[in-house]
This record gives sequence, structure tokens and C-alpha cells, in this order.
Amino acid sequence: MATIRALVLNCTLKRSPAPSSSEVLGREVLDELATQGVEGELVRVVDHDVRFGVSTDEGGGDGWPAIRSRLLAAQILVVATPIWLGQPSAVCKMVLERLDAELSETDAEGRLLTYGKVGGVAVVGNEDGAHHTIGQVQQALNEVGFTCPAAGATYWVGEALHKVDYIDARPKPDTTGRTTKALALNSAHLARLLAEQPYPPPDARDAGVSPSREPA
Repeated sequence: MATIRALVLNCTLKRSPAPSSSEVLGREVLDELATQGVEGELVRVVDHDVRFGVSTDEGGGDGWPAIRSRLLAAQILVVATPIWLGQPSAVCKMVLERLDAELSETDAEGRLLTYGKVGGVAVVGNEDGAHHTIGQVQQALNEVGFTCPAAGATYWVGEALHKVDYIDARPKPDTTGRTTKALALNSAHLARLLAEQPYPPPDARDAGVSPSREPA
């Protein structure tokens, strides 16, 4: 059985050591993945000097290449983000923009390097917007080559007009806990299937994807 590794990218706006609800939920995902025999790690993106851009390396000490090397070594990527103004965080959007570069990175047979990798989402907020945020992130991950599993997201949102965060409200074993278990179970299962049965090379049926072009 193939060894499966996971990487959680915590897209909080807060630098360490500030507490982060996204990190709490992200680590809960890692804990559940561990029960499925998956090793993993969490990276708080804002602690690294990740530059804006759509390449694999923006130069000048860009922190993304080091994160990308961890991503390429993993078979499961989980993007953990807070909700701000009903949207994924700015850090999350920056990460997705950096992943756009993967549309130009292929293996010897023409497959994107992200083919065979599973993409999951973990979302926290203290109002609403969870489904909208999950949809945005899942669509972006799928567009750049990740495969999203069934029940491939977990989330928690607090009551409207209140200020309780997940870090204060947890644990939620009967709600968020169940979706976290489903995310981990299905992600590990799908990652192993893809490791054993990779996608065919794109030229098998004259199929393919094109790299994005940065607008002027």
C-alpha cells in the first residue's frame, strides 16, 4: 500500500504565535487523517514570505518554493481558511493564485504534477459564507489539477452577529467533527486509489489543459 502524506495550508491572516481557529480545524483534519494511516504537517502560510504572483518562484526570497516542495511531496492538500466578508481570506486567494502556476508543470507524459493529488477544504467563520467559500476553493483546486473527494470539506460557522470563534466553541463532535471524519476518510481513500490507478496521459484522447495567461 502506498504511503500517503498530507499537507494542510493554514490561510489565517494571523502570524504565529497568535491563536488561529483555522489552525485548530486544520490540525483536527490531520488527526483524523492519522487514523487513516496518513502522515501530515501544517504550514501557516503567513509566517512565510510568500509573494503575490502566478509563477512557481517569484524570486527575491519568495517563500512559496519551499512550501511548494512540501506540496509536491504530499498526496493530499487541505486548504484551511477563515471567512472574511463572506470570502476566503486574502492569504487563501494568494495561495490559489500561486497554484495557478501548476497548469504549466507536467510530468514526462504530459500530466499536471497535481494530477493524482487530492484537494480538501476546511473553513471557519463567525457568521456565514461557508458554502460559498468551500465552492470557490474546491473549484480552484480542481481547475489546477486536484481531485476533490465526496464530502471533501469540513466547516464551522458561529451564530450571526456574535463573536465566538471555533477555537472557543470547539469541540463539535456531532457536527463539524463528523464532516472532518468524512473529509479524512474519503481523502485517504481517494488518494490511495489515484496512487494505484493514475490518470491517463492527456494525449491518450487528445485531452489537455492550457496554462493561464496573466492579464496585462
